[in-house]
Amino acid sequence: MALTHGKLIAYLKDTLSIGDADSESELFSSGLLDSVSMVNLLAFIEETTGTAIHAEDVTLENFDTPARILRFAEAVA
Repeated sequence: MALTHGKLIAYLKDTLSIGDADSESELFSSGLLDSVSMVNLLAFIEETTGTAIHAEDVTLENFDTPARILRFAEAVA
């Protein structure tokens, strides 16, 4: 199953309670996500895409905004 913008934003809003999340929301560097929420987000991405995320890939460049997350998920799919 593919990770779509809609699925990702819905997860951020509904599950992680980030009500005003959009494509360019800085999730981790702004403090919207703590480390536990980030782990939950990574698990959601892995489950949704069917791919494993390696520790070295978990960087602000790949995961700080929904747009970056989608680019990363497309690249590893």
